[in-house]
Amino acid sequence: MRRGTTSSVEGGDRPKIVILTGPTCSGKSLLALELAAKWKGEIVSADSMQVYRFMDIGTAKPTPEERSAIPHHLIDIVRPDEEFNASMFSDHAARAIREIRDRGRAVFVAGGTGLYIRVLTGGIITVPGADPELRRRYREELHRYGSEYLYEKLKHVDPGTAEKIRSRDAVRIIRALEIMESTGESISGLRRRHGFQTRPYRYLKLGLTTDRIALNRRIDQRCDDMVRRGLAEETENLLKKGFGEDLKPMASFSYRHMAGYVLGRRSLQEAVGMMKRDTRHFAKRQSTWFKGEKDIEWADPSDSAGISEKIDAFFGMP
Repeated sequence: MRRGTTSSVEGGDRPKIVILTGPTCSGKSLLALELAAKWKGEIVSADSMQVYRFMDIGTAKPTPEERSAIPHHLIDIVRPDEEFNASMFSDHAARAIREIRDRGRAVFVAGGTGLYIRVLTGGIITVPGADPELRRRYREELHRYGSEYLYEKLKHVDPGTAEKIRSRDAVRIIRALEIMESTGESISGLRRRHGFQTRPYRYLKLGLTTDRIALNRRIDQRCDDMVRRGLAEETENLLKKGFGEDLKPMASFSYRHMAGYVLGRRSLQEAVGMMKRDTRHFAKRQSTWFKGEKDIEWADPSDSAGISEKIDAFFGMP
């Protein structure tokens, strides 16, 4: 049985949820709206950027009209300078799913943040909280030597985790080093031991497939649309509010490159070109991640009849 996993359809006491995932621009949001309307459901966002307030255009959030038509959850819940991580997502999502179920509504989870979906379906790894002294020391090293220096450290002590992190992602590099020093065990080791085998939900996980050429065309179109809708102005407003370029959400490709334009370091054409390039690379990394997940049932987003049939069968299971 490919629908979810064997353990994902056993045990009638666990809530059923439908998960729509895949790379950026694969059609998750639109399909989720259509399906939630058909099955009288609500949508839980599994997007690590849409949780941030004031960041609407660059995160491709659902419009106010769409959110009015279908209730959405886990959007606009923290400021860009506040902490948000997979553990917090797991807690917020569990609460939202419980409330949706209590209202007798169907649950649709939609988003492309693979780790968020993994912890939702398989449980969260328990790790120690941030150690202020360790974090201070690593941040001093970051300012003194740069992220590449810390990245080389991580490659030495935890090459498995380093392979999954960009050398410029100082936030995740420092966190990985903190965990290694605090626990004596690498994140990759903790993940292997945990195995993500907790199964709080029965789920149907649909991965949306799109031809690479068509996907890249959609990515380019979305980037152009973001600029036309005012991404530069949104980025400028974020900077004026005091949300600096060093913040994790501001370091995403949409805002990072547009900040370079707003601050006069590059032309608009250069910023948009870099944004398109990095979004395509990001989509490729997402696709690689999802291909490694064994519980995904792949579907063409244009095959609405086939997808509806799968969901009907899933909801009809005892």
